[in-house]
Amino acid sequence: MKLCMIGTGYVGLVSGVCFSDVGNTVYCVDKDQKKIDLLNKGIVPIFEPGLEEILKKNYKQKRLIFTSDLKKAVINSDIIFICVGTPTKKKTNSADLKYVFSVAKDLKKIIKKYKIIITKSTVPVTTGDKIEKILSRLKKKKLVDVVSNPEFLREGEAIRDFIYPDRVIVGTDSNKANRTLKSLYFPIIKKSSRYFNTSRKGAELIKYASNAFLATKISFINEIANLCEKAGVDIKDISLGMGSDQRIGDRFLRAGPAYGGSCFPKDTRALIDTGNKFKTDLSIVKSVVNSNDKRKTLLIKRVEKILGSKLKNKIITFLGVTFKPNTDDMREASSIPMIKYLNKKYSKIRYYDPSGEKEDLKGLNNVNYCDTISSACLKADLVILHTEWNDFKLLNFKKLIKKQKFKIFDMRNMYSAFRMKKLKIDYYGIGR
Repeated sequence: MKLCMIGTGYVGLVSGVCFSDVGNTVYCVDKDQKKIDLLNKGIVPIFEPGLEEILKKNYKQKRLIFTSDLKKAVINSDIIFICVGTPTKKKTNSADLKYVFSVAKDLKKIIKKYKIIITKSTVPVTTGDKIEKILSRLKKKKLVDVVSNPEFLREGEAIRDFIYPDRVIVGTDSNKANRTLKSLYFPIIKKSSRYFNTSRKGAELIKYASNAFLATKISFINEIANLCEKAGVDIKDISLGMGSDQRIGDRFLRAGPAYGGSCFPKDTRALIDTGNKFKTDLSIVKSVVNSNDKRKTLLIKRVEKILGSKLKNKIITFLGVTFKPNTDDMREASSIPMIKYLNKKYSKIRYYDPSGEKEDLKGLNNVNYCDTISSACLKADLVILHTEWNDFKLLNFKKLIKKQKFKIFDMRNMYSAFRMKKLKIDYYGIGR
């Protein structure tokens, strides 16, 4: 099939590359000509394991086309995916849909024969109705079907998630569109039970409800971790004991920093906003957002408690600053408010992250990126294990730090508290 992905951000690029890898011709469109030029050179603007290799292979075989020419891409495609950003509006919780509607208005001018228009972007309930209204003239002529097909790609594991999905959600009441999309996804789903056809509104809400539920699990286990610290219980035992119950499951039950990234923060806020518009009090989701915001402050206070009141001139090393491993995404990463707070207290901050230096931290006085773990850790007063990259799981801290007295704050519980005690290392974990 011939596909058009509008927007080469995380969702559009990963989906486009993976669709081409199963035999489709894919046009990836973006207004940013610099990004298109880089992609045509095989340079991937995001950090996602395995993506560059698949991109280069399919580009070479001419199944993957990067262009800024929207009209040409749409005319030559059968299915159009809208993959543009839906950030949170400033001073409000609602999703900003201006990019989505802008694309719909562009499509209105271009489409002359039947196309399936799919929102891959995360959008609130009734967004599809609004897109259909913009395209009403085309809808009356039966030139378009507007479908919701949300993505469920985890950053760092997106290619695996695309090839082996838990489910493919397709929201449409059009038999024609449904048949076409089932055929498109057939090489991926293999088992019919993984393909779920529902209403368009249902598909839109499934995405938000899923992310809100996962965010709830994270916030829940983080709050239980707070209790464990006071009660002298190891949170890992609680997570294992709970997660062994098949009704609960062990995924997303690992205590750590506040959740971050491109999805959970904005999607929980947008879901609350949607609830308000429908005069429905989503009190649990509100509590999750509130709990997550409080956690950022709580962990900052924990660092102060570990180091004592005197933070000035203390050398603090962050190992990992992204919100999760195997991605370069800094959106809503809890490391940012922590580093900014400690910087205001005149601490000397160093950080190392396998995905490189971060724009978000440039320009901050006494905040320096180190290109090796050893240079970041040398003579540190406190090492904060913020992100659980594999690079950090077997470190010899005494050899790295080369200092008699230092402290370790393991925010991901990567190390054994018992072993650290045996090594006479001043060690602090989460929920221990």
